[in-house]
Amino acid sequence: MESVLRYLDWMSVGLALLGGLLFLLLLETFRLNSTVSRSPPGPKPLPFLGNLPLIMKDPVGFVKSMPNYGDLSSMYMGRNLVIVVNSLSALKEAFIQNSAVYAGRSPIPILDWVTKGYGILMAPFGISWKQQRRFALHTLRNFGLGKKNVEEGVAEEARYLIKEMLKQEGKSVCPMHLLMNSVSNIICSIVFGERYEYDDKRFAKLLEIINENIQLAGAPMARIFGLAPFIKHFPGPHHKIRHNFDSLKQFIREIVEEHRKILDPENPRDFIDAYLVEMTKQQSNEDSTFHEENMLLTTADLFLAGTDTTAATLRWGLIYMMDHPAVQDRCHEEIIRVLGFDRSPSMEDRAQLPYTHATIHEIQRCADLVPIAIHETTQPTQLRGYHFPKGTKVMPNLTALLADRKHWKHPDTFNPENFLDEKGQFSKSDQFVPFSLGPRVCAGETLAKAELFIFFTSLIQRLKFSWPPGAPRPNMNGIVGLVRSPFPYNTVCHSRDTTH
Repeated sequence: MESVLRYLDWMSVGLALLGGLLFLLLLETFRLNSTVSRSPPGPKPLPFLGNLPLIMKDPVGFVKSMPNYGDLSSMYMGRNLVIVVNSLSALKEAFIQNSAVYAGRSPIPILDWVTKGYGILMAPFGISWKQQRRFALHTLRNFGLGKKNVEEGVAEEARYLIKEMLKQEGKSVCPMHLLMNSVSNIICSIVFGERYEYDDKRFAKLLEIINENIQLAGAPMARIFGLAPFIKHFPGPHHKIRHNFDSLKQFIREIVEEHRKILDPENPRDFIDAYLVEMTKQQSNEDSTFHEENMLLTTADLFLAGTDTTAATLRWGLIYMMDHPAVQDRCHEEIIRVLGFDRSPSMEDRAQLPYTHATIHEIQRCADLVPIAIHETTQPTQLRGYHFPKGTKVMPNLTALLADRKHWKHPDTFNPENFLDEKGQFSKSDQFVPFSLGPRVCAGETLAKAELFIFFTSLIQRLKFSWPPGAPRPNMNGIVGLVRSPFPYNTVCHSRDTTH
């Protein structure tokens, strides 16, 4: 009799749990249907999961399909509704005409966990974000951003890069570290006041963990963390992100301490010096956002943004050059005709190198580096007849603009003709917005453009790139993390010396 009662008790518990789960499912289905009925059209979401299964399966393909639902569409990241803006006119209406309303940054739980809302890139819209971004832009300009001396620094670094690549001439090598190191040295010279040699093992390890974190932050594990942030209390790969980020902060902290020892407030040498001076000025201000944690995180943001995005674009560029040797040769011939073999390129040369300039833009278009970047409304608003409360997540669909069949001559293939007019001159399009729009536009856009043009032109001027014999072509879907990076690959480079 006692065993029967115990069985009935367990059965009652099971039935109660099942009933509770069914009730939660019905409640979530009702909530979801109510939200769907008031939102722009989009693919049908699942309770609790939303469209995550489709997004995780093919993130870029999913985003490309969103314009099928109109200028505005809806997708669900788990239980969270995200409004997707698919047309240039709607993007301008939101991010230009109502820029302050769409200047919020939708939190990524796993990154909030490690950054605590400090810095610039992932900081919420508010006083801290405004002050840190304004100070960063002002200080970077003071140290040459957009000026001739930075261009000269990029050209010099490009010469170091070519020298390192020629050490492996004719061999099958992975270019990831060399490209990341060279690009990173530009922002390092501005932020830290120094560059790092290509054989510096400590710096190489730092670049490795940066690349790892950018991929992990967009991996399925990060999305699961967003659905169930309590897993931070349990072991798992999410702790790798935190460990890597702590290593980056420690690297910066050590540099800051070295700067403190020899700081001359009247003659700041770099961004860290300038930040230390600003912290001293703001000491009496209780509401100041200039403190140690913001310094570390803002510096980390500049370092991260100034390293991975441009390096990833150049890595995509080498893939497209190896895939399209005729384009590579035509760029080389144009560069040699204008610059010869020895003169380093400058931004003033762009007008004389229309095909090379168009090729760089086509690399950016096809690379589609930031397919998923989600903003957040800072106040209630409306767009195209839909009303959105404060805190609504909004994603500018830059992928749709970069692949619009109605606009581009060759939307599905790599072809620099997309950026050339009938006379063969460079022609930029309004649809080309790889750096986004509005207040959250990439702060380093000017630097990135200079780096891409000078590094790419220098490489094609002096080197010829080809696939290693028999090497498999990498999966062109790429690795979608915070940026869309190419899978690792090898290349073979040969010198194009004056006897070519």
